[in-house]
Amino acid sequence: MDSREETFLGIKKQFQLFDKELKEKFLFTVRDTKKGIWGPSNLDAVFELFKKVKLQNKKRFLDIGCGDGRVVLVASLFTKASGIEIDKNLVKKGNEIKDTLKLKNAKLICGDYFNHDFSKCDIIFTNPDTGFYNGLEDKLLKEMKGTLLVYNNIFMPRFLKQGKRHWMNQVPITEFIR
Repeated sequence: MDSREETFLGIKKQFQLFDKELKEKFLFTVRDTKKGIWGPSNLDAVFELFKKVKLQNKKRFLDIGCGDGRVVLVASLFTKASGIEIDKNLVKKGNEIKDTLKLKNAKLICGDYFNHDFSKCDIIFTNPDTGFYNGLEDKLLKEMKGTLLVYNNIFMPRFLKQGKRHWMNQVPITEFIR
């Protein structure tokens, strides 16, 4: 097992503990934020996806609506990774885990991703909780330079060009470009 996989297992363990804590407190790992609903992505699925798409060949990764930052922390094993989330408690928890594991390539920002410039990132990830019609697709069409990865297929962009669909642990993750 290489160091990337060892660190991934550490990330996974930390988030399993957090998920258990959430379930004990709220019965679910899903919850409301000021701007929508947060639900965790499957870490095994994203880890396998990042290996498959050779994320290490990308310069900057951005997770929009990153929740507790679990996807960002996994992406940071491959490249420089950032995430933006409106919920300060989720960002705080993600930063605690990031600091515990001493992950240097990860940055979690508390804020609204509509106030962030997407053009500096060559790969953007989202696990959307609503359609792209609320201004997000317009922003992506104006600013996105690389690839968008959409986790699940409940909400999909209408005007971006669909590329490959990856099935990772029974989760569809679809690539889009401008």
